[in-house]
Order: sequence, then structure tokens, then C-alpha cells
Amino acid sequence: MPRAEPMDDDRPDRFHRPAPRPEPPLRYRVEDLLAGADRAEIALGEQIYTLRMTRSGKLILTK
Repeated sequence: MPRAEPMDDDRPDRFHRPAPRPEPPLRYRVEDLLAGADRAEIALGEQIYTLRMTRSGKLILTK
């Protein structure tokens, strides 16, 4: 089996640049999403999900 030759340094510059930093994720306050209610509906395509806050302050997302 032939041995692999070391790669020349003539690769395009895109291989030498550091990866771009990812943007921070969007952040929403649950109080803004629920607007005083204990649940909110979230649409993803044709699917509807329910985000609910329990009495103990935990969040539950259901389909």
C-alpha cells in the first residue's frame, strides 16, 4: 500500500482561517412568552407545542 505524501501548504486560505464565532442564542424571558398565563402555544411548521409552567416554577413542553 503506498504511503500518503504530506500535504503541500498550497491549500486555499479558507483552511487557515479560524472558524467564525457562533452568534449567541436568542433569549426570551418566560414571563414574556406566557404574558401572565400558565401556558403558551408554540408553532413549529404544522405542529403546535404547549409550553406550561407548573406551580413549582418548572417548565414543561409538550406536543
